[in-house]
Amino acid sequence: MAQRTDVAAAPVVIGVGNPLMGDDGFGLAVLERLRTAWEMPEGVELIDGGTWGMNLLPAIEDAGALIIVDAIDQGAPPGQDITLERNDLPRYLGLKLSPHQIDLREVLALAELRGTLPQRAVAIGVQPEVIDLATALSPRVAERVEAAATRVAWRLRRWGWPCRRAEVACTS
Repeated sequence: MAQRTDVAAAPVVIGVGNPLMGDDGFGLAVLERLRTAWEMPEGVELIDGGTWGMNLLPAIEDAGALIIVDAIDQGAPPGQDITLERNDLPRYLGLKLSPHQIDLREVLALAELRGTLPQRAVAIGVQPEVIDLATALSPRVAERVEAAATRVAWRLRRWGWPCRRAEVACTS
């Protein structure tokens, strides 16, 4: 596979979630693993989306391809891998009492309505076990962080953006 050089159409990987809500911090844990254990090709952007809401719209609209990493509740067993392809991504506009209630579904819906949601888009995650006040992932979800990072790397490679595990220097 040839190395891509058109950084204008580069993919964006957005880790989302709240690290103070247990397994909801999964996307951010995977993003950190990608930063520390993987080498990304030039142009691939890793974004800590946290709970940014509508502030993520420009990054999504400018992306050549989009990978969202998150805890994804599908009613599956805790820790089960979940992948949602573009057509399965939840996106809809809902009635909100405050602009602070905007979540990723509304951002994706707005990008879709504006015709700017990338054609190559996917959500990669796992079924959460605990979404409650906690600063650590549950054990079943924590053990899936590396596998999710590998799934992100595989998708980037499939889209023509080869990445590889970072070399670990030997120290003695």
